[in-house]
Parts: sequence; C-alpha cells; structure tokens
Amino acid sequence: MVYFVGASSGAVDLITVRGSRLLGEADAIIYAGSLVNPEVIDTYAKPGVLLHDSAKLTLEEVIELIKGYEAKGLTTVRLHSGEPSLYGSVREQMDILDKLKIKYSSCPGVSAAFAAAASLNMEFTLPDVSQTLIITRMEGRTRVREDESIESLASHRASMAIYLSSGMLGELSERLMNGGYSSDTPAAIVYKASWKEEKKYICTVGTLFETGQLHDISKTAVILIGDAVTHKDYARSKLYDPNFETGFRGIK
Repeated sequence: MVYFVGASSGAVDLITVRGSRLLGEADAIIYAGSLVNPEVIDTYAKPGVLLHDSAKLTLEEVIELIKGYEAKGLTTVRLHSGEPSLYGSVREQMDILDKLKIKYSSCPGVSAAFAAAASLNMEFTLPDVSQTLIITRMEGRTRVREDESIESLASHRASMAIYLSSGMLGELSERLMNGGYSSDTPAAIVYKASWKEEKKYICTVGTLFETGQLHDISKTAVILIGDAVTHKDYARSKLYDPNFETGFRGIK
C-alpha cells in the first residue's frame, strides 16, 4: 500500500495525527527533500525505515522504488510538503499506480498559505473585504493558462495566496497592479511559514520587490495579497451578531 501524506508547511507538530501515524508505520518513505522539514521524518519515522529523497529522482525512478517495495509487501509513504493537492505533482504518480493496480490513499496536510495566515493572525475571508481566496502562482517553467494570469485573477481584488513566485517579485508587483490592485494594497511575504527559520514582512503590492530585496527573500515564500492582510474596515460577522437569527440561536 502507498500513502500520499502531506508533511504540512514545516513545523513538526503541524502534520496531522493520521499523517504522523502513517509515517510511523511506513517501511519506506520517499520524501521531497528540498521542501520537507527533515525533523518531521526524524520525529515520526520508525528506526530502520528506508529513506529516499525524491529531489534527486525522476518520476520513473520513484515509481520503480514503489513497485519494488510493493513486490516485497512493504508499506510506502510518499511524503510531500504542505498539502499534496496543491502543486504536489501527485496525480501523475497516481495515474501510473492505477495502471499498475497498486493501491494508494491520500492524507492531507496544512498548506503554506494557511500556516502563513496563522502566523499573521489573519483571516482571508473578512465580511465586506473579501469572501474569496484565490490560490495561484506566476508562470515559470510550468505554463499558466491566459485566463489564469495574475492580471486576470487580480481583477477580482479578492484575497490571494501566491505560491512559487518569490523569485519574481518585481514582475508580480507590476502584474498585480495592471490587474486591478492599487500600489498601496496590503501584502505580506512569509518565508518558510511555520519553520524555525520563518520570516514575515507586511508591505504593499507596490513594495513587494523592495521588501524581498531588503530581506534577501527569493524562494520558499508565499505571498499574500489583499486588504484582509491588515484586517481593516471589515464588517462584523453575522454568525455571532445578537441581531441575527440562526438555526441554533434566536435574536437576543
């Protein structure tokens, strides 16, 4: 059996209870060494577990390892950073496993956007500010459809979490403004959210590049955009409003 497990954003204790249990039961762990905090494996994996860093492997080599362990009746954990369903390249692995009739299951994790929000004590969906969170990335070596361009998504002026783009902050800033955000729209750069090395900086869309340059951040950061970052001028939630009736509480 193969388990795709989200290691979460970095902090050892942010992995789910299920994920930690699966790591402890694994005979072999194939992990994303360039992104997964090694302390997660050190903390939860059992002694003698077989370890493979997938940063050094191709897709085909990963599959060959899994096939070999399946033939021996061993349990494999494919350990991805964050939440595997976001930029995790898991579906291509699963499709091959389907063809090989190898069973697998998924265990979610905490993505960097949510670890970053927690670090900033922010809420993405503030009433009268934004009820939408857009998770996206800049186009790099991986193509992005034109209707998913930064400009197109920025036109909604919703809360945004932008991954895999901290090395292109100048272009990102310009494209966000071209799409509809003003230069003084609040923004945040959170480097290695929830890791011990975490750094976080509040800035604006117009000062993203300068902030990244000043603090030498060009990778492993998530960029948060929108008025929710500074949580000003929002409306009170109806959920706890004494003048709003719910199925559990009458008007007081």
